[in-house]
Amino acid sequence: MPDYKLSAQLKGHDGDVRAVCFPTASTVLSSSRDQTVRLWRRTADKPPTFDSTITSQGHGYINSLTFLRPSPSWPEGLIISAGQEAIIEAKRPNLVSADNADRLLVGHGHNVCALDVSPRGTYVVSGGWDGKALVWGTDKWEISAQLVHQGEVKSVWAVLAYDEHTVITGSADTNIRIFDLRKVNHANEVEPWRVIPTSSVVRALCKLPGGFKGHPSGAEFASAGNGGVIQLWKMNGTELGTLHGHDSFIYSLACLPTAEIVSSGEDRTVRIWRGSECVQTITHPAISVWAVAVCPENGDFVTGASDNVVRVFTRNAERTAPPEALSQFEDSVRASAIPQQQLGPTINKEQLDPHSWLAINAGKKDGQVKTVLEEDGTIGAYQWSLSEQRWIHVGTVVDSSGSSGRKVQYEGKEYDYVFDVDIEEGKPPLKLPYNLSENPYEAATKFLGNNGLSITYIDQVAKFILTNTKGATIGQSSEQPPADPYGTESRYKPEQAAQSAAKFLPHTAYLSLTQSKWEPVAKKLRSLNEKHLLAGNKHIAMNPDGLSRLETVLQATMSASTLTKSERPPTLLEVQRTVYMILTQWPYSDRLPALDVLRCLVAYPEAASLQDNKYGNFVNIVLRGALDTANPIEHADKPLAEFTTSFDASSVNVNNVMMALRAVTNLFGTAEGRKLVVREASAIVGLLARVAGVQDGQAPVGPDNNNLQIALTSAAFNFTCLAFNERDAVDLEVLMQLCQVAEGVIRRQSDPEVLFRAAMALGMILAIGGGARDVAKTLEVGEPIGEAAKKSGEARIKSLAQECLAYLKR
Repeated sequence: MPDYKLSAQLKGHDGDVRAVCFPTASTVLSSSRDQTVRLWRRTADKPPTFDSTITSQGHGYINSLTFLRPSPSWPEGLIISAGQEAIIEAKRPNLVSADNADRLLVGHGHNVCALDVSPRGTYVVSGGWDGKALVWGTDKWEISAQLVHQGEVKSVWAVLAYDEHTVITGSADTNIRIFDLRKVNHANEVEPWRVIPTSSVVRALCKLPGGFKGHPSGAEFASAGNGGVIQLWKMNGTELGTLHGHDSFIYSLACLPTAEIVSSGEDRTVRIWRGSECVQTITHPAISVWAVAVCPENGDFVTGASDNVVRVFTRNAERTAPPEALSQFEDSVRASAIPQQQLGPTINKEQLDPHSWLAINAGKKDGQVKTVLEEDGTIGAYQWSLSEQRWIHVGTVVDSSGSSGRKVQYEGKEYDYVFDVDIEEGKPPLKLPYNLSENPYEAATKFLGNNGLSITYIDQVAKFILTNTKGATIGQSSEQPPADPYGTESRYKPEQAAQSAAKFLPHTAYLSLTQSKWEPVAKKLRSLNEKHLLAGNKHIAMNPDGLSRLETVLQATMSASTLTKSERPPTLLEVQRTVYMILTQWPYSDRLPALDVLRCLVAYPEAASLQDNKYGNFVNIVLRGALDTANPIEHADKPLAEFTTSFDASSVNVNNVMMALRAVTNLFGTAEGRKLVVREASAIVGLLARVAGVQDGQAPVGPDNNNLQIALTSAAFNFTCLAFNERDAVDLEVLMQLCQVAEGVIRRQSDPEVLFRAAMALGMILAIGGGARDVAKTLEVGEPIGEAAKKSGEARIKSLAQECLAYLKR
């Protein structure tokens, strides 16, 4: 079977293409972050050519799309779209943006991120960030059923109208749910008849054909998501197989008439799967391939990507693009700047194989990526083509801060940057185009030659390029610390600034609060322990050996100035269990030194993983020990998220709260700690909101304690840093709360460092882009950021405010 080749590139969108639909061989639909829906009609076959019409113009991102096929009621069919405005629009395809929609469906409270229509068109199903999945009957265009999602669902990322009475959903709680619409109850709700747990957030679903022409595995549907793996399922919940090959999030799935699966994701690729084998990988000149859709009439498929382009691919030679278009597409892939974080841990140039390695070594599977050291010192990325049995150059590896995935047009070509260079006062600036895959000195030489300038300026121009690309030099990273062990810093950052080097944003290193002296802590613990021995409380006191081991660990842990620990004391976990006992059993007034110890012990990855049989994980023990004034603590059975927002603030010691938040802040320093923070995000952020006093009817905790405010804003910032580094690790609802926390702090505080950290948290949410920036704009974060700049007057906060303002204007 021949490989898919490019058929057409459809350019017109000004933002990421988030959803596509391919209802007929001559019609393509697309929706985008540029707030439009476009209809593309084929106007010529050789070469394949499409003209576009803007059918809808919204006031927010439009990121979900489907098509209701023609029927007696709607002879032309209906384009159904939705997004940030949380209103589903149904509109005939012959209408334009100025025309009113035929139907507007209101029921979601947040961004509608998923849409599908049943095979016979009897209903539309929608999923949103509000955790809802709604079924809309197309007879009355009203909600005919609400699909019940119990628990912390957060977002319903994927919906599949499997047949006229079956809907499948996938959500951020990592569960797949299957619903029988015939079982609607008196409250118009449908409970799932099966819940299938998976290992990661579910972002994509697709139906697989049955019968003789069905999928070879016998699977009835497929799912994929953050885990980068496609899972094959029977309707009874039996998993029949997994497809491995993607290197990052999978955003979209579709099925070809041949029963092959097409997938797209954040590793810049579309992959075609025959059975359990990846038979073709198509790399795009973008960071994310957001969507893929198949034309049922001819088996072609269409993609939507972060470079704003819609692309059609075909196996039919007559519909293949002209040779020059194919060559241009391949060149654009080769010229791509690949953020090195997308390829995993920091790349060590000294350990790379030379380019000559490619000539004598074959790849192990289609789509395998190999990085090599080029002769000019750059790092080249090559992808193995199984069908062609060769390595294909797919880009040059660069620091992630240098590539946003979107290009700038200049003289018919696309570049990462097009600079304005002032050579002589009173004359217009000259244009300097530059791709990160180029050598700065070669680009400078070309620029001087094209403009008739002296070669003596070469060093000056090359330095200008390096300065204005924020040191995003080829093959090395200017960011610290090195790549996260999860390998998830490759999350696409939409609309990241490409033409100016930010001074403060984004800041990808986590804050830590580690300053400490072990001697005073050890002395205090000895004193308190002696008090308990004298009082006859031997059951909660340490014996001499235990106290000695504790002091040894304290000296090793608290005498260093950094949280980076290469070796752990041999008795670390034993000592940590002792500290857990102190924090849960000792009187409330005696717990501060134990909290101080734990906030330093999290320097060691193992510390975040140690569980207590009765009181749970590290976060549970630290927060309950800091907030529960009973002796011993007595609210272990109360859900932590409920406890952290309902404790009696009048009786707690604000220094205990401060030390607990320092411990939470330091958890972000290890991969194990970040995993734990993500699991307990609701409880932690609830506490931040409680301390900041942004919960209804609740006064702030310790507003006059500056150390507490520093800990509060540090923890809030680290959450936003995590959201930036590991896309979708932090839910939008959490980011919304963090916006409110930062704003609450800015309203009440005046200390410059507190204001700066709070404003940085808001700035990082803006820097994330996409839905996170939408949340920040909705909450009008520009006002508190401006207030922070006015209150402080410090140049750094004013500069930060200007950066935030630039993000808000996008």
